[in-house]
Amino acid sequence: MDWKTMMYNDRFPRSNNYSPEFVAKNQMGPNSLWLMEWLTEKIEINENMKVLDLGCGRAMSSIFLAKEFGATVYATDLWIDVSENQKRIVEFGLEDKIIPIKAEAHALPFAKNFFDVIVAVDSYGYFGTDDLYLSYITRFLKPGGIIAAALPGLIKDFDNFKVPEHLLKPQKNGNVFWEPDCFTFHTKDWWLSHWMKTTLVEVETNDTLEDGYKHWAKQEKALDLAEFNIFPSVEETLLEDAGQYIGFVRIVARKNKAKTEGSMPHPWQSEFSAVCDSIFNERDSRKNL
Repeated sequence: MDWKTMMYNDRFPRSNNYSPEFVAKNQMGPNSLWLMEWLTEKIEINENMKVLDLGCGRAMSSIFLAKEFGATVYATDLWIDVSENQKRIVEFGLEDKIIPIKAEAHALPFAKNFFDVIVAVDSYGYFGTDDLYLSYITRFLKPGGIIAAALPGLIKDFDNFKVPEHLLKPQKNGNVFWEPDCFTFHTKDWWLSHWMKTTLVEVETNDTLEDGYKHWAKQEKALDLAEFNIFPSVEETLLEDAGQYIGFVRIVARKNKAKTEGSMPHPWQSEFSAVCDSIFNERDSRKNL
């Protein structure tokens, strides 16, 4: 089977409408189109909605959202230049539907209660494990709006909390799967508790992708054959793990209408900011002496 054929997947029919070359050239990890298609199976999105695609990478997932659902999408990423993403957006004729934004996930330039939907695929783990992050990000979400993430995670916790040897040993290509980026991998139950304990949202979907490791490994093999893989392949480890621990987690929640206080900073945050301002002002005054 050639690599282009391998990039098609019957589990994700909408994603098959995008050329293998486009998908392969713009990947930055697990297939963002497959993950976004899986995520949006549990979300109602239409042309009247404003959607934040947080950590969008090369904007493939944003293009998917605008093209498949007609929504207005704010394609937000820190690492990819907005001009590069704009070029891809224009190639699809979606410049009136997608606004590329360069911003860090903790310093977003949006108004409160602005978005109908906030989504993140293969990115939320990099910032969302912080206990306070949901309180921050939901300030930009309308009451009753949807926040959702699909990301690599654990199917179950490690036995005795010890990382299994097969995730730590080098593959034939020398790459070790379990590196610092994996420290944010958690089970669906962990994410459920992480969000529900805030009382800011009600979780509507919390599950894992059936045969997720197979889909991930299939893409890894295809990208290697096409010589498009920007990272060393992890196919060998995924197949050895066989879905025992490694897979994908999906969580979808609705912002509680009665919990708008979650949009505001905690009192201690305001106090901390005031203390910092005082310190910086004093330092600046000394410089001017």
